[in-house]
Amino acid sequence: MEPSRDRLRTPRAAGLAGIAFAVLLAAAIVLMRLAIPEGVTDAGGDALSPDRRRAVRMALELVPFAGIFFLWFMGALRAQVGEREDKLVATVFLGSGLVFVATMFGAASAAGSILEDQQPSEFGRNFAYTLLTTYSMRMAAVFIFATSMIGHRLGVIPRPLTVVGYAAGLVLLFAGPSFPWSELVFPAWSALIGLHLLRVRMKSRPQPADVH
Repeated sequence: MEPSRDRLRTPRAAGLAGIAFAVLLAAAIVLMRLAIPEGVTDAGGDALSPDRRRAVRMALELVPFAGIFFLWFMGALRAQVGEREDKLVATVFLGSGLVFVATMFGAASAAGSILEDQQPSEFGRNFAYTLLTTYSMRMAAVFIFATSMIGHRLGVIPRPLTVVGYAAGLVLLFAGPSFPWSELVFPAWSALIGLHLLRVRMKSRPQPADVH
């Protein structure tokens, strides 16, 4: 009975990790965008206020935990799929997820360099946003495509969520820096998948036998 119990636990682990990752990443993105607006030409010449510096530091503290929960989310999803996964798509799934985490950490490091100077660096700000919107979010799009494809083939993700996933992936793939705040699509999708997996976990939980 132990393998069956593990299968029942996996959707819950993936669901909780996906929701935690979504909340942490969304909070970090909102804090960073409010503290260091993108596309403001005079922002580089003004010193960051204490409140804005505090917001940047808080965002940077959230990013590592977001990465940890994302890796847990990704691992739990792979455990849910098991040996049934397509090797080609599974490789894209794993590679895009790891590259996403690496570029997200790189964007956070670039944003952290802004705090080292009294005057915010225009280069550091642009570099952070380039890593986030151009590279990190496009890897997130590939991850969404791969997850939606595997999940739909194996019946883990229903058709409506698969369609939402493909739409979210297209937004992240082609919107990029042209649409500020579009990166929030990724945590929104992760939260949806997490809630769905928790719902699956609740439905698949064995009911206690009636005692007469």
